Formats: sequence, structure tokens, C-alpha cells
Amino acid sequence: MIWDEIEIPKEVRHFMLEGAEETVLGQKNGAKKQYRYGNLHIREYDDKYLVHMDRVDPRKDPLGHLVQDAPEILVGIASAIITANKVSSSVSKLQKNMPFAKGTSLFAGLLASVIAGYAGYSLTKKLKEF
Repeated sequence: MIWDEIEIPKEVRHFMLEGAEETVLGQKNGAKKQYRYGNLHIREYDDKYLVHMDRVDPRKDPLGHLVQDAPEILVGIASAIITANKVSSSVSKLQKNMPFAKGTSLFAGLLASVIAGYAGYSLTKKLKEF
């Protein structure tokens, strides 16, 4: 959950905490750069900074960060894996004696995993907003 995100317009205050480190960890959401300072996550845009506090610093506890602050990623991954397995297995059983059965089942599983993963991620992200 993103706790209250604070917007700081650059025209009001151009700032960066001393000791804040540029990072690739986190969703950029269109930001030019992003920084971390402990649990503080700072996104820099052309005209503003968006700042929020995460519960867990992903540099110290990546899994804890996913569970506490970004469960939508875990749900998306789990949805993709489970769906890929089920669809691939079902298609393989239906087409076991047909040519290209293995390729077809792998393709169907991959396609279903992308759709289910994105759906699980998106739904969980929307639920977090409530």
C-alpha cells in the first residue's frame, strides 16, 4: 500500500535528501528517476517530486517489501504460473496425438499466463486503492 503520497512541485522546492540513492527498485510510474532513502521512496518528474513511505525497504528485505508494499506483483506472478500450468496441461491432454501438440500447449500456456498475470496484478492494484 502506498501511504499518502506527497507531491512537491519543483518550482516551490527543488530538493533531494543527502544520502538518497538512485534506484531501479520500484515502479517508476513515468518518473525520470527514482531514489530511496531508507523506507522513503522518491520519484522525480520534470516538474515535481512524488514522495511516499514504504513499510519495508526493498534493498534490505525484497520479499518483505513485495508482501507488505507490492502484493500485486506476487499475485500477478502466482496467477501467471498457476494459469500457465493449468492451460498448458489441459491443451496438452486435448491434443496429445496431434502434430505440434507440445508447441501448441506451451504457446497457449504462455498466452494465458500473460493475460492472467496482468489481470491478477491489475485487480490487486485496484483493490489496494480502497
